[in-house]
Amino acid sequence: MYTLNFTNLSKKDLKKIDKSNQLFIKKSLIDFVGNFNNEYEISLMKKGVIKKLKGKSEDIYRLKLRSYRVIYKKEDDILIILVLNVTTREDAYK
Repeated sequence: MYTLNFTNLSKKDLKKIDKSNQLFIKKSLIDFVGNFNNEYEISLMKKGVIKKLKGKSEDIYRLKLRSYRVIYKKEDDILIILVLNVTTREDAYK
């Protein structure tokens, strides 16, 4: 089972978002982590919901949630999904 951790930057990002979208993002992330396994990840990749970001030295992924993008990385040795950034599509890749 994976756990969910937020960086300080991602906590600040979430606070900038209106309350209804904050709740949607948090609920979606809790569901994402609760269901996460290799098969689930592969099915979401095929649907385009998850994408591995190119050009990064570590395995960093993008999760689409409506118009928001959650940038995260998996730390398999301690089974943590670390949320690095939460932002709109327009600002996600700057």
